[in-house]
Amino acid sequence: MSTQSDAKNTHQMAPNEFPLKFVDHSFEPYCYNTLACTVVYNNYDFNLRDANKPHGPPRSPDYRDDWWPASHGGISNFPFPAEVRWVSLDGVAHEAKVDIGAIFKNELVLYKVSNSEIREGMFPQGMVADPSIFLEVNNRTINVYMAAMIPTKTEQIAGNKYSDARIDLVLAWTHIY
Repeated sequence: MSTQSDAKNTHQMAPNEFPLKFVDHSFEPYCYNTLACTVVYNNYDFNLRDANKPHGPPRSPDYRDDWWPASHGGISNFPFPAEVRWVSLDGVAHEAKVDIGAIFKNELVLYKVSNSEIREGMFPQGMVADPSIFLEVNNRTINVYMAAMIPTKTEQIAGNKYSDARIDLVLAWTHIY
């Protein structure tokens, strides 16, 4: 009976391939400081029940920390632009088409972790599954953000073995109307 040495049993992970890209995504809109607000994306009306009701200010300064993950997932890149209709706090009605496909035309994932800190072998083909895209309407401003879970080589909270990833919200586009 023969045995193989430990060196021969060592499994090599494929290196990560950069830049990281995506071919599908999740989406969720948020409305703040509006008298009415509706967002339609990928043929889905996200505000059916409360479209004509006022949306107040965010609950806290760090309100975006609670956005992950986006609720509407598995959207192939890219459907028609998001159709946004809202009334700002000054009573002015607005309409905008926000072209998510144009904003992310290169299909690159936006993240803040340095490539050298990303855990080895997590992205051997350079593809990230389903990053979240958020569209925020806040009075007269529309912001578009991306967030993706990026596994890291080290714990993000010392002593917490479950903190080996980061989810950073990255602003991709903004426009004031």
